[in-house]
Amino acid sequence: VQLQASGGGLVQAGESLRLSCKVTGSNFRLFAVGWFRQAPGKQRDLVAAITTDHGKDYADSVQGRFTISRDNVRRMLYLQMNDLKPEDTGTYYCNRNGGSLWPWGRGTQVTVSS
Repeated sequence: VQLQASGGGLVQAGESLRLSCKVTGSNFRLFAVGWFRQAPGKQRDLVAAITTDHGKDYADSVQGRFTISRDNVRRMLYLQMNDLKPEDTGTYYCNRNGGSLWPWGRGTQVTVSS
């Protein structure tokens, strides 16, 4: 399985970004997946998750600002991030949520300036 995240960038607080993750080599539709964030010097944490039937869950810190979605036909995972805050800065990765993780991809860097 290969995970290719994209869409990050440098933005100002209050702006938006849309992250994308292409999943290859897996029957994507069979797995719950999520977006993980790793801030500098911190552990990698789950910020948004989506089940196989599109049930969604969010970390408290992003609830109401981030929206996760998936396209099972295209094997794509998305994260719409609105009203970005400096504390959202980090490298964002996609992966399974639960079960055996897929090999981590390189992630995509999001930097939010105040």
